[in-house]
Amino acid sequence: MGKRIISRRRGAGTGRYRSPSHRHHGAIYHPAPDLVGEGQVVAILPDPGRTAPVAQVAAPGGSTVRILAPAGLGTGDTVSFQQGKVDRGSILPLRDIPDGTLVSNLEVKPFDGGRLVRAAGTSALVVAHTGSEVTVQLPSGFFKQFLATCRAQVGAVGGGGRQERPIIKAGKRYWATRSLARAPFKVRGVAMNPVNHPFGGGAHQHVGRPSTVSSGTWPGAKVGRFSRSRARAARQKRKERRGGK
Repeated sequence: MGKRIISRRRGAGTGRYRSPSHRHHGAIYHPAPDLVGEGQVVAILPDPGRTAPVAQVAAPGGSTVRILAPAGLGTGDTVSFQQGKVDRGSILPLRDIPDGTLVSNLEVKPFDGGRLVRAAGTSALVVAHTGSEVTVQLPSGFFKQFLATCRAQVGAVGGGGRQERPIIKAGKRYWATRSLARAPFKVRGVAMNPVNHPFGGGAHQHVGRPSTVSSGTWPGAKVGRFSRSRARAARQKRKERRGGK
């Protein structure tokens, strides 16, 4: 009887594959839109559960909020909420951010708290304002239009040099990936036994079957390259450019 492949076991969400909750600061999103004014950065906190550091800000009204710390933000700096100066760390609507400004933690819908460009070292670029929409170039190079009322944080996300830091020891990689709920290493499917993976077994290490799979394949066999659907989409796009011939 075959076993479930590792990706299916991780999807079950059991304790072994779940990030320890006590290492997290909780959800980090933009504060509520009724928080208006300036706040002062009290501390920059490391967050093992995410790639970016977290800034603790003394917000107007005596409350304390936590935001993603952009690159260059330090203790004692001031950040604006909803309105004010366009400076690193400020959370403003896209309509108030001029063209050519680097932003991060973009909202897909107004007041959803920020969904895009949240990883360490990433940033998007405000390209143009056209009426009620703002065009932003995402880190992938794709140009996407957002409503002008969507908020974003000025500046690139901090912690951009994290991949340049050497791990040195296997144990450090284990604990670092444990906090992110990732595997510290990845075993090739052809190196497994047939009971563990569809590519396993054989007299020598080889796939032994087509490595491309269709989108309708059952989950236990959906391994390998999902290139067939992308190739079909590319052929359809070329056909449209030729005028449907």
